[in-house]
Amino acid sequence: MNHHHDGSTLDSNRAAGTRLELLLFQLEHKQLYGINVFKVQEIVAYQPLTRLVGSHPLVMGIATLRGVTMPIIDLSRAVGFPALREPEKGYIIITEYNRSVHGFLIRRVDRIVHTQWDQVQQLPSRLGRNAYVTAITLIEKDLIEILDVEKVLDQVVHASTEVSSTLTQQTISQGHRVLVVDDSLVARNQIRRALEQLGIECTLTNDGKQALAKIDTMVAQGINVSDYFTMVISDIEMPEMDGYQLTSHIRAHPHIKDLYILLHSSISGVFNLEMVRRTGANKFIQKYHPDDLARSVLERIADRPLVRTGST
Repeated sequence: MNHHHDGSTLDSNRAAGTRLELLLFQLEHKQLYGINVFKVQEIVAYQPLTRLVGSHPLVMGIATLRGVTMPIIDLSRAVGFPALREPEKGYIIITEYNRSVHGFLIRRVDRIVHTQWDQVQQLPSRLGRNAYVTAITLIEKDLIEILDVEKVLDQVVHASTEVSSTLTQQTISQGHRVLVVDDSLVARNQIRRALEQLGIECTLTNDGKQALAKIDTMVAQGINVSDYFTMVISDIEMPEMDGYQLTSHIRAHPHIKDLYILLHSSISGVFNLEMVRRTGANKFIQKYHPDDLARSVLERIADRPLVRTGST
């Protein structure tokens, strides 16, 4: 499966709900799960696996597919259900997240559907029947549960959040504040842990809508948000309001239109760059190596001395 993405049509100041293509699949039961098609490289029938002594319990083994050796994760177990029965009758979804390739064992693929990010609803974590489902959407009367793949993978491969000492020794970032926008709890915490090593204070929000509500509250309190936050670091793919829409709203907002916005995405490829430019974001990086993030933040800070106004 090779994917292209042409972004979305924009009117004068806001991005329409950015298109989302979901690959729908099932585990052992009827429930349909969805993952973003752009993170899927291919779907293959089950292949014999090489078991590795001492590997993570969720990793069934490794397989070499398309010339790449990758761990194969039993997705059913990874999201808290029993192991997939008769795995040899299943399928493997080959995915790339945050620059690494993994296979997920599933029962069957259903179909690919088109929707938009603003048609997707965040699931409050306390309501989640399943902590690995981050969001839901209705497609032709089917309730689709969208998996937080970052959270699934975090059990198996803990992403490093250590920033190199050469970067943490720089003191220019001390006392700066950053607004972080990401629907994955795992990703929010990874960013916070990396930036705290630079002495940066993070305000965390779950999606564009929540970030804008936070900003509006601060504006109503008389806080100069453009001075209060050195920058916004936002994911692109989020329910309710994605990173492109958030950027467009900020650029159209008289009090905050000059905020510096760094967008990032776990999707590989350059399709985002045109949308990043059109919506008016300042920079894009691919998720996400702690040093890349730290360097991007330090570059921004070097261009902007600390302004201190207001307090929380």
